[in-house]
Amino acid sequence: MTTEGTVEAFRRAESLVAQRRPLEAIRVLEPVLDIASDKKSVQLLLGRAYLFSAQFRRAELAFLRVLELDPSDHYARLVLGRTLQRQGRLIEARTQLRLAATMNPAPAYQEALGEINARIAIDTGAR
Repeated sequence: MTTEGTVEAFRRAESLVAQRRPLEAIRVLEPVLDIASDKKSVQLLLGRAYLFSAQFRRAELAFLRVLELDPSDHYARLVLGRTLQRQGRLIEARTQLRLAATMNPAPAYQEALGEINARIAIDTGAR
């Protein structure tokens, strides 16, 4: 695949994720992964596609790969936290969401952290 073809496939996969067609996006990304699996943007898009298709363990691995490449990526921490939350791993999720919200105190990040804190409080109070 040429560089131009790789970029085109990546853009197509982005469009498919935006349209909530993650399984198609994953298929489109396969040749891109052969060439650019160590690109942060590719792993982040792959992780989002896995997350949207409820393949949580695969999403987690893709987001962890992003964080290996760039530990300061606050968005990767946010979506990793959401992925862990979907798996019921609330304490681990809170850690990632807390880091994300510290790195980027945007309202969406603060809301995600508040949501997980409330869920943990409810679960702890129910015991």
